[in-house]
Amino acid sequence: MSSFENVQPEEAITTGKSRDGLYIFSLVLIAIGLFISGYLSYVKLTDVPMVCVAGSVFNCEVVQNSIYSRLFGLPIAWLGFAVYIILAVLLLTQNRSAFMREYGVMIQFGIILFAWLFSMWLVYVQFFRLQALCPWCLSHETNFTILFIVSIFRLKRRLTAPA
Repeated sequence: MSSFENVQPEEAITTGKSRDGLYIFSLVLIAIGLFISGYLSYVKLTDVPMVCVAGSVFNCEVVQNSIYSRLFGLPIAWLGFAVYIILAVLLLTQNRSAFMREYGVMIQFGIILFAWLFSMWLVYVQFFRLQALCPWCLSHETNFTILFIVSIFRLKRRLTAPA
């Protein structure tokens, strides 16, 4: 038997020896987020036209070129990509040191909470200030909302795990 098969569920939560469903799902969501934010970053970096749904309220160009598409001079897409990289590193290293085993899930939750709140502000901007929607951006924000919900469950499980 491998060492993973010998770990009890409660022990797996505290020792991190199990790659549970929420952990794997978080990695999948991060990979999806890297793809979406990577595409948006590529478009910003190369100034190529974005693949976008035409018509009605969908207008990627308005969203991508608005004053809200940058923060401190940096494209929001680049910041989103950086957040996903940081989350991937934290997730993949959460069992590598005592500090990360103890606080990794909480650090991840803090970053995800802040980024999710910012993401929801961007949804508000698209709907009410710009009155233009970007399907790529909305896909990112949907993905991040799911990641936020998963992180709540991971944090709850971590905080209620037996010591």
